[in-house]
Amino acid sequence: MVKVIGVRFRRAGKVYYFDPGNKEITRGQHVIVETARGVEYGEVILGNREIEEEKIVQPLKPVIRIATKKDDKQEADNRIKEKEAFNICLEKIAQFGLEMKLIDVEYTFDNNKVLCYFTADGRVDFRELVKALAAVFRTRIELRQIGVRDETKILGGIGICGRVLCCNSFLSEFAPVSIKMAKEQNLSLNPTKISGICGRLMCCLKNEEEAYEELNKTLPNVGDFVRTSDNLKGEVQSVSVLKQRVKVIVTVDNDEKEVREYHVSELKFKPKRRKDNAQMDEELKQLELLEKKEGKSKLDE
Repeated sequence: MVKVIGVRFRRAGKVYYFDPGNKEITRGQHVIVETARGVEYGEVILGNREIEEEKIVQPLKPVIRIATKKDDKQEADNRIKEKEAFNICLEKIAQFGLEMKLIDVEYTFDNNKVLCYFTADGRVDFRELVKALAAVFRTRIELRQIGVRDETKILGGIGICGRVLCCNSFLSEFAPVSIKMAKEQNLSLNPTKISGICGRLMCCLKNEEEAYEELNKTLPNVGDFVRTSDNLKGEVQSVSVLKQRVKVIVTVDNDEKEVREYHVSELKFKPKRRKDNAQMDEELKQLELLEKKEGKSKLDE
C-alpha cells in the first residue's frame, strides 16, 4: 500500500495521484505540485489515503507544498492573464488567416508555458502563429488541437435534460459509447435525439447500460411468439423493460385478436438470441448511410 492524495487541475478533470510525504492534506485544500507540464496549482479531491501500488502510475511525484495565500493570488492573477491572452490569440489567428477555432488559453502556474487549445477540420500550419505569440508573451507556447468532445467539456453548456453537461460537471474521463446502448434502452435511433451538444452520442447512454442489459435478458423480443399463463398463444407487440411487462396480441374465442398485458413471469418463450457485435456494427453502418443521404449524420462514434 502507498500513501497518496488525489489532485485535480481543472473542473471535472482527471484526478492524479501525488505523494503527500509527511504532510496531512485534506479534501478541498490546494497544493503546488510538479507535473509533466511544469509546476501546477491543483485542488485536492482525495485527502491522505493508502491505495494499492498497482493502481499508481510511477514515478509518484511529491507535493511541493500546500498552497499559500501568495500562491492563491498568483493563480487568480493567472486566470485574469488568460482572458487577455485569449483575445491576443484571436487577433493573431485572424491576422494569419488560419482556419482554426480557439477554445481556451491556459497559463501554467509558474508562467513557464502558455497552452492554446483549438479545433480545426484538418491539419493547421501554425508555426508562424507560435513565433508571433512567443514574441508577445515571452514564454513557451504550445498549441493543442482537440476534438469536439473536449471542446464541449471545456466550454460547458446545458444538455437536453436541462442540467449542466455531465462532461463539464463531474465526468472526469470519456467512456466509449455505442449505438448498441441506445438499442438496448429502446431509444429512438434518430441521431438528433441521442446525440449531445458535441454532436456525438450522449455520454449518459452509458449510465444505465448494465441495468438494461440485465433486464433485457429476461424479456422476449418484439415479434416473438409466447405462451401466456392463461394458456393462450400470442405475438409480442411491445415490452416495458423497467416494469418487466409485455403486451401480447392473443387470439381469443371466435378467432378475435386482442392485446393483453402480462408480467414476464406469466409468459413462456424461448430465451432471446442476443445480437453479436458484428450484427450491431452492420446495423450502425446502415443507419449512418441513411442519415448521410439525408445530409444530417451525427453518429460519429
